[in-house]
Amino acid sequence: MSFSSESNPEEARELLFHDDLALLKQCEIDVYRASGPGGQKRNKTCSAVRLRHLPTKLIAIAEEDRSQHINKSRAIIRLRMMIAYRYRLPVCLDSDQIGETIGRYCHKGSSISISVKNTDYPFVAAELLDIIHAVNARISEAAGVLGLTTSGIVSFLKRDPKLFATVNDMRGKHGAAPLK
Repeated sequence: MSFSSESNPEEARELLFHDDLALLKQCEIDVYRASGPGGQKRNKTCSAVRLRHLPTKLIAIAEEDRSQHINKSRAIIRLRMMIAYRYRLPVCLDSDQIGETIGRYCHKGSSISISVKNTDYPFVAAELLDIIHAVNARISEAAGVLGLTTSGIVSFLKRDPKLFATVNDMRGKHGAAPLK
């Protein structure tokens, strides 16, 4: 079973809620020797990890640590972020339920405050992207929906280069100029 953002984004986004073990069960896992700095141990052990998520065809790689276990957990986090960046869900802009997770990290009238390392980060990023998509990539309207400032959203986006690039791709598809 594979997903596309057009065919079944709800099922794909449900993957964000799976625990690490459930996500790993859906993956082909490759371990290999990574080249580069790290001393002799790095060149002698298979510590690098590549996850091939079969349902979505996404590939997440982590090879920066000498520990296979640490690299595997990093690859799972990266897989979650790829899912969050790729799959959009429809949002009812009139609902009081908008951004349930993101709301916990919003400082009303200001910005979003959450670390990329926080386990809620993929959910916050996905909800923000859903809202931005729902308003045709107009950041000022997304800010109004969330009760934030436009500059607060833009500064949050700039902290994560992939999130920033995703929004700029979205803006391009809607005929808007890229954010700077």
